[in-house]
Amino acid sequence: MKVGVISDTHGLLRAEALVALQGCERIIHAGDIGAPDILDQLAAIAPLHVVRGNNDLGAAWAAHIADRLSFELNGWQTLLVHDIADVPADLDADTRLVITGHSHQPRIEWRGERLFLNPGSAGRRRFKLPVTLALLEVFSGSIEPRLISLLD
Repeated sequence: MKVGVISDTHGLLRAEALVALQGCERIIHAGDIGAPDILDQLAAIAPLHVVRGNNDLGAAWAAHIADRLSFELNGWQTLLVHDIADVPADLDADTRLVITGHSHQPRIEWRGERLFLNPGSAGRRRFKLPVTLALLEVFSGSIEPRLISLLD
């Protein structure tokens, strides 16, 4: 299963991101969306899992969006939150994939058998941080994550 993971668009969904996400069977947005039309564009590509980020708080269009989601991806129990600080210290032992955003810093980090993934920021560049998203190939027994740079 090919899964696209994007975060921190802050109202800007780049054409490069749309191209990179083509062919995904699911798309995950880890918050700080910035505008409802971004969700419409992503949902037109594939079924969407999304959480609200701190910059989405107070926006009427985002009121129905959860702060935390748990779901399964091809047998991998997944937790999606915007800020890694909101990941519970006593994380369920069945959770094998944790997806966060917020920091704008892309990271793929295995902690034992659990993958922590931050796709970075796909919106406006912040400081000198890269502009990225992540693609996952999710198999029943393994995940192959990779970061995709959206700007040279």
